[in-house]
Amino acid sequence: MLSVALTPGNTDDRKPVPDMTQDLVGKLFGDRGYISQALFETLFARGLELITKRRKNMKNALMPLLEKILLCKRPIVETVNDQLKNLC
Repeated sequence: MLSVALTPGNTDDRKPVPDMTQDLVGKLFGDRGYISQALFETLFARGLELITKRRKNMKNALMPLLEKILLCKRPIVETVNDQLKNLC
């Protein structure tokens, strides 16, 4: 499933996420810009787990190997999406 929201440049990226993920369950991979305890709790209550890399000033936490591998594949998905956007 793909969801897109156009917002003004001064809008926080985390603000439209709950509306965009209304019907999703499972795992949601994002970059460090989506780290927010409130967002994580909102999504987790609906059955959606937000997975991001840690910021440098955050404590290390154990992450399952599969999640770590999938998180490393996120840039590849972004590259493909960018290529499709530029071609279409």
